[in-house]
Amino acid sequence: MVWRKVENLLNKLFKKYFPDAKSISENPALKPIRHLLQNNHLFHLNRKSTARAVFIGLFCSFIPLPSQMIIAAMLCWAFRCNVPIGVSLVWISNPITMGPIFYFAYKLGTWILGTDIQPEGTEFSFGWLWDNLVGIGYPLLVGSFICGWVSGITGFASVHFAWRIYVLRSWRSRRSSENS
Repeated sequence: MVWRKVENLLNKLFKKYFPDAKSISENPALKPIRHLLQNNHLFHLNRKSTARAVFIGLFCSFIPLPSQMIIAAMLCWAFRCNVPIGVSLVWISNPITMGPIFYFAYKLGTWILGTDIQPEGTEFSFGWLWDNLVGIGYPLLVGSFICGWVSGITGFASVHFAWRIYVLRSWRSRRSSENS
């Protein structure tokens, strides 16, 4: 009973906030790549497609580049998984959370590589960043890769596990309603 309510709520949420294949393919801004969006797997909700999209979205949210959404969309297209879910999960690293996320990834990278934290005096300027790019970049990339991989695998496994529990409970409730 509770699972039915959750299912109905999730279906309404997805239909309300996530675009469907037709509305995306009719978007004039996407006209040059419209032929790439014709695959139904890119907007279909099933266990495999959703789990892959969650992995890609969480992994890409830890990429320290400004083009995370484009990378996630291309990976979702390449692996034929749900594009709206993959692209929307990238927003975990938004302008508010980006600082703490990448600082944690940098600290993790320095710990794994066994290096010291490079910048003694931090300035928030492009010149300072360019001068310290090598000292910061390698630990940041290593930490970001590890954080993205761990969060992606965790999300992937969580979706598979939750979906499996939902299906088993649904079968049990259907079986018990048929027997009564």
